[in-house]
This record gives sequence, structure tokens and C-alpha cells, in this order.
Amino acid sequence: AKCVDIALSSCTDVAYTQMMYPNFLDQKSREVIEYSSEYILISVLHNLLQGECNPDLRLLGCSVLAPQCEKDKVIKPCRRVCENLKKSCLPAFDAIDMAWPYFLDCDRFFAGEEEGCFDPLAKLRGEVDIEEDLPSDLPATFIQFKHHSYSQMVSMLKKTASKCSHIATTYSIGRSFEGKDLFVIEFSTKPGHHELLKPEFKYIGNMHGNEVVGKELLIYLAQYLCSEYLLGNPRIQTLINNTRIHLLPSLNPDGYELAAEEGAGYNGWVIGRQTAQNLDLNRNFPDLTSEAYRRAGIRGARLDHIPIPQSYWWGKVAPETKAVMKWLRSIPFVLSASLHGGELVVTYPYDYSRHPMEEKMFSPTPDEKMFKMLAKAYADAHPVISDRSELRCGGNFVKRGGIINGAEWYSFTGGMADFNYLHTNCFEVTVEVGCEKFPLEEELFTIWHENRDALLNYMEMVHRGIKGIVSDKFGNPIKNARISVRGIQHDVTTAADGDYWRLLPPGTYIISAQAAGYSRVMKRVTLPAKMKQAGRVDFVLRPVEAWPSKLRRSMEDAYDPYDPLELFDPHAQHGQTEARGGSPPGREKPWWWSYFSSLDLHKPLWLLKQ
Repeated sequence: AKCVDIALSSCTDVAYTQMMYPNFLDQKSREVIEYSSEYILISVLHNLLQGECNPDLRLLGCSVLAPQCEKDKVIKPCRRVCENLKKSCLPAFDAIDMAWPYFLDCDRFFAGEEEGCFDPLAKLRGEVDIEEDLPSDLPATFIQFKHHSYSQMVSMLKKTASKCSHIATTYSIGRSFEGKDLFVIEFSTKPGHHELLKPEFKYIGNMHGNEVVGKELLIYLAQYLCSEYLLGNPRIQTLINNTRIHLLPSLNPDGYELAAEEGAGYNGWVIGRQTAQNLDLNRNFPDLTSEAYRRAGIRGARLDHIPIPQSYWWGKVAPETKAVMKWLRSIPFVLSASLHGGELVVTYPYDYSRHPMEEKMFSPTPDEKMFKMLAKAYADAHPVISDRSELRCGGNFVKRGGIINGAEWYSFTGGMADFNYLHTNCFEVTVEVGCEKFPLEEELFTIWHENRDALLNYMEMVHRGIKGIVSDKFGNPIKNARISVRGIQHDVTTAADGDYWRLLPPGTYIISAQAAGYSRVMKRVTLPAKMKQAGRVDFVLRPVEAWPSKLRRSMEDAYDPYDPLELFDPHAQHGQTEARGGSPPGREKPWWWSYFSSLDLHKPLWLLKQ
């Protein structure tokens, strides 16, 4: 698609000269647009509303029907402009019994300032946007240690991805309840794509809105990875060249805004912790741990890829939670950490006690040794956590080496770490990065330097254990094959390309691979203590004639047949429903309906109020 001159008579006075086909409504030509009900509406709105809100509404409509185009790239109009206009003009639509037009949906077709939008009404007000930039002579490694608002965070992530466009990109996994995009910055040699045998890693920050240190650390980490890669830092280049890294600085931007109103230095334990729906995201995931405990005593029962129970969907599930769950389904994550605040310790699953009445009870997973190794990888690289002094933040955990089993610290259900482990292949720990949830800006520089090497060290742990490809005798990859380790009641499964990763501590193991319709293959593997790269273990499976139906069912997709996640749109607006729909039976059409009488098949039913 390329930029073309605007030839729509109702849009010739917009502040730009070129548009692009197809437009945001997927209308592919001038003729299609001019005969559409949307275009007719903006042409007659001046008469319908008796001059009220015009030409503002017409220009706003033109920004959607004839989107601004520069250098063969389309630019979205600003959401702020749409929201302000809707607030002031909605009464005029109510007065003539007309619904707000769907194509002026401020969340669907408009963008925030941080995404590089334009103001379609700036020409009316004579406004010119001035962007405040830092001095141009700053060194490439410069990081501004400050608290970032939501828009500042998104802007910084996009600037960083632009600076390192050959190894970085940004994307959104969905929206918060109030409509904010949950932005991720990704680093890889092929941004936006899974590469065969390259493990997927993620960090998540700001799950609790008032615990802001993790958010800032991930913003700083993104800038550090970019600048150090460009400078040729061998450690960073090796990490990015061999790993696909995803950083989600803020999972709860709505809660952060509430906490930020209190200001830095306020050690808030309540305000902003929860989402705009008053939900604690780290209590909102399905409780699969109880089911794992039930299955543990059953011989041959699986303690992995446990389906989400139907009863879970009867409760209130946050859009942020659903967005994470869909994210986990779409990418074969291997390792993860969630960054919290309020203590200085690394915790690992299970977070829910084996006995529900016990608030503090050691409750290990089948991968206890690996989880302890992962937790220590972060703790030992952190100068304060590894400090032996008990008279400090986190001093209670000194005798434990700065790590603890989650349920032994305190038990809770619905946590994200347990869900990662029991529903997917991903191992996740929780890092409490400091005793102050919202520290002063002058403390951020020190906090970054305390955590930098620990963040890098933990990411490098994604390369421990084994990896490989499972295929048939013709070399075709086998998806969803199970990789089992004798003595560990927890399997991982192969991704779409047949590749897998199995985190394991040093030792000797019997590894097996099997898939529905294929025979099992077993191998003996030894991982030396000094080995810091995943060992390559491939499997070639041969088909078998008879395959027990019971085994086939257990091998195939573990997700529940009733799966609302498949229908969930993480990018939809969740706080309000769109006013769409036809007219009730027998109701007379409003007086303005005659303006659209020439449209036989495409009358604007979306303008009729329910």
C-alpha cells in the first residue's frame, strides 16, 4: 500500500494531503468509501446536528475514512481528541435518538500519544505538538533513573525498539480493564518470530500496581540491553543472539496510576495494589495446585498441562489475567520471573500449601532442585540478598540463602507462578526486589545496580538442562510430544516446530519422548556440573499400528474442550460495551433514517439505539 492524494470531497480540508487504501474500515477504494453509510453520515452530520460539533466531527470521521499517510505509513488519530469530542457531543446525538457511530470508537480506531498519533483538529485550534527531548550529546549508554508514567513508559519502550530495530520490537498482549495496552518489548535476532531451538524468556513487572520497582527495572533493562548490544558487549550479544527475551514492565497500569497519585516515597501496601476491577492479579489465576495435590498420589497421573476447570470461569476473571494466559498459549516460554516489592527474597513454587489450613508449610514441586537452583541464580548475584547481615531488608531470609519456597513463606491460591508451572512448560519464580514498594527517585540508581547482574544471571539460566527436536523418521516435526524425566513427575511438551527445552540441574537422567501414534524412545543423559549450555538431545519416533485410545486422549491437547480463552479478545475494550445492534421489532425508524434511503443493503443499523 502507498500514499495517495485525498479525493474525497467531504475531506479535502483536512490538515494533510495524502491517505492510504484500504482505510481503517478496510474500504479499498474511493468509490467504496463514497457509497458507504459511514461517509454519507459525516457528509450530513452538519444538518442532522444543526451545526453542533462541526466541522470537528466531520474531520474526526475523515481521520478514520481517509487516514493520514506519510512515507507510505498510516498514522492513527489521537484517542484523547476522540474522547474529548465524544464527551461534549454525545448529548447532541442523544437529542436526535442516534447512537454514537461505531467507526468513531475511541479505543478501536484511535491511538495514544505514545504511539505517535496525530491530532485531526489541531488545524482548527492552531496547535503544534512540541516533543521534549533530552540533549542530543548524551552518551549511548545514558539511562535516566526516574519514575515513568504509563505514556512515558510506552514512549521509552518504542524509542528503545526503534534505536535497536534489528534486534527489538514492541507489541501488546492485550488491554487493561481501563483500556491501556499491556506493552512488551522483545529482544531477539529475529524480532516477532519464534526461532527453532531458541528458548523463550519473560520478565513481568508491576503485577501489583503499587509495587513499582520491577516496572522501572525492566524499563532500564530494555535500554541497557539495547545500548550494550550496540557497543559490542559480548555477554549481552551472546544472550540476545541465543535467546528470545520478552519484557512486560507493567501488567497493572491502572493500579499504577492510583499508586502514583500518592507519590514516590509513600510505602503504600493497599492503594493501587489491585486492578481497576478491585482484583489482585496474583490471586486471580486458576487454582491448579489443588488439583496437582489431588493427582500426586495417583500412579501415572500427570502433574503438568493441567486444564483450567470450568468452575474457574464462573468467577470474575480480569482481562489482564486472560491476556497473560493467552500470551502463555501463543509462545512456548521456558523460564520467567515476576518482579514484586515489599521484601528482599526470591520465592519459588508451590505458592499454595499442601494442606489448605497450613499458612506456612514447605510445599515442593517435582522440580524442587531446579527451582532452588533458579532462585539461587538470582539471589547469589544480588549483593544485598547475598549479604549475610540479618539487620537489613530481607534479613529474615539470610539463613535460607535469600530464597524460600512460596508456601513456606505464606500460602495463597490463584498465583501466576503455580499456573505457569502446572498449565504450561514455563518455570516461574517471584522476586521481591526491595522493602520499599514505591521508593524515591534518588534510590532508583542504586536499586538498578543491585539488580542488574542478577537480572542477567537469571536470564542465562534458560540455557540449563537439555533441548532438542522430536521428529518422525522423515524429519517431520512432532507437535505436543511429551518429554519425560524418570523420577520427576512433570513433563514438558514440544512446540509447533517439534522443538523442546527441559530445565534440569546437573546429574544423570533417563529421558523419554513419546507422542500419540508413536512408540516411546528413551535415552540416558549426563549433565556435568560445569555445563552452562543446554545439551542437545533429539528424538526420532516411529509410528505404531495400535495405540490405546486412553493413552491417545492423555497425550493429545490437554486444554479443556470448554475454553473461553479461545474466544477472548485481549485487545478489546473491557470497561464498556459498544452501543451496537438493530432496532427492536415494530419500532418506527427515527426521522433522520431517510437520509440513508439510497442504501439498499448497507443501511446503518449501528446508528439505531437499542
